Amino acid sequence: MALSRKTSLVREDHSVSNKSTSFAPCAGERGHVVLATKPKILFCDLRLLPGESKSLKFSDVVSTDAPPSYKGHSVKYSYKITVGTQRVGSTIRLLRIPIRVLVLPGLLENNSIPYCDNGNLGPSNPFLQNHQKHSPSDVALELLQDLTARKSENCFCITNTHGKVVRFCLFKLAYKLGEDIVGTFDFSSSAVKCVQFSVTLQSNEVLSNQKTGTVVNYSKYHEVCVFSKNTHMVLPVPLTVTPTFFTELASLQWQLHFEFVTTTTTIEAGSNEINILDNNCWRGPQSLDIETMVWDLPINICAGGSVQHAQGIQSKKNFTVVI
Repeated sequence: MALSRKTSLVREDHSVSNKSTSFAPCAGERGHVVLATKPKILFCDLRLLPGESKSLKFSDVVSTDAPPSYKGHSVKYSYKITVGTQRVGSTIRLLRIPIRVLVLPGLLENNSIPYCDNGNLGPSNPFLQNHQKHSPSDVALELLQDLTARKSENCFCITNTHGKVVRFCLFKLAYKLGEDIVGTFDFSSSAVKCVQFSVTLQSNEVLSNQKTGTVVNYSKYHEVCVFSKNTHMVLPVPLTVTPTFFTELASLQWQLHFEFVTTTTTIEAGSNEINILDNNCWRGPQSLDIETMVWDLPINICAGGSVQHAQGIQSKKNFTVVI
């Protein structure tokens, strides 16, 4: 786990008296601890006969302001559940179980707001007496639906020095993991001919002491649109990526990166026709005077539902430690 330089932390290896018998969850690990819950004792003096087994239940709460699981270029946040067990006369054995933590921004501020179950997005009226207090998971689901709901169309008029290129519309600017980003392009009233375009989903990792960050490309859509009046694009958001987050050390932001190839050369659809097996086919010109323009549109990527993540990601569920 990464840690800000302003925070001082005593190494766990030096804080225990005996490494072989003391429970040190992060002993031997690289990095620094930014979040650690209090240890819980599940059993003591447990004796099992041959063939006998015993099941124990463990639960804990991760703070809502904790950073999410993230493996980036300069920063890495990883979470592990450490299980320690020991036999009499033996050293302690540690079992580290990796888990994935997703953070929903704004949950800390909305945790005390009553949950609305009348079908309307957003928190319920606090002045009504018939509202019902729900669990934090219900509040988180309601907040997630409110953030990623399709509320109004967002349209952008993209132009260059020669005039209007295209009118681009998105139905929303916040998306859940595993969701498709759908946008429409309208070239019907364009003053500049667009030959082709591409849209790439990008993440931008920015450290707190830097102005520029590290850009990583994910899904990409490309289309030749020289004679298109209207078209659309679909970009899937992978389930394995990390949603948008901000910490004292770094931030992860998302954007749609557009590249438009335009031309001022007149292209006629009826010219350069050739006859192939009695079918008229159009052959494009051999050369064009083109210009390439780029544009970045910031978007927000949020966590999805737990069932959605469980179905889309296969991970190891059984772990064993030998004592």
